[in-house]
Amino acid sequence: MYSWLVPAVKAILPHVGTIIDAALPVFKKRKVDENAPTQEALLQQQINELQDVASQNAIRIKDLAEQLQQMVMTLEQGVIANERRYRRMSLLSWMAIALSLTALGLWCWGQFI
Repeated sequence: MYSWLVPAVKAILPHVGTIIDAALPVFKKRKVDENAPTQEALLQQQINELQDVASQNAIRIKDLAEQLQQMVMTLEQGVIANERRYRRMSLLSWMAIALSLTALGLWCWGQFI
């Protein structure tokens, strides 16, 4: 499977919060209001709206990052459980091979003696 994926995601996840905090935008939503008295007031209103939308996006991205982190932890637990099963099945397979070779050896020994 993708054995490189889990370590890569684990290395990135602790820094997601820092990235989100640094990416909180300075500008937000943009909408034209023809009732604004001056061009400066219109620009200020647009800047405020852009800042509101960007802040909401940053909050949503942070929530998604937390959900992703929970999902990765769950996947990691599944990988650990599957690895245990694989090792157990591998051990049983080797034991079955050894037992069958022993039985074959005893049969050959009984046939030629």
